[in-house]
Amino acid sequence: MTIEQIKEKVTTFLVEELEIEESKIQDQARLKEDLGIDSLEVVDVVVMVEEAFGLKMKPEDFKQILTLDQFCQYIQEKLA
Repeated sequence: MTIEQIKEKVTTFLVEELEIEESKIQDQARLKEDLGIDSLEVVDVVVMVEEAFGLKMKPEDFKQILTLDQFCQYIQEKLA
């Protein structure tokens, strides 16, 4: 799966499920500060990753990921 395909799925989830404005969703957007993803929404994101990509992700893994680009790269590395 390409990074563009991953970003498309992640963007769709963020807009539809977390109701984040699409204009805010950019590669260098910080997940907490810019997109407003809080600790409760992290659980939703982890579930989305498991369902959409078939990956197991722990909420602790999320602590090291700061930007949307890092998040998509994380998914791509796990898929490889």
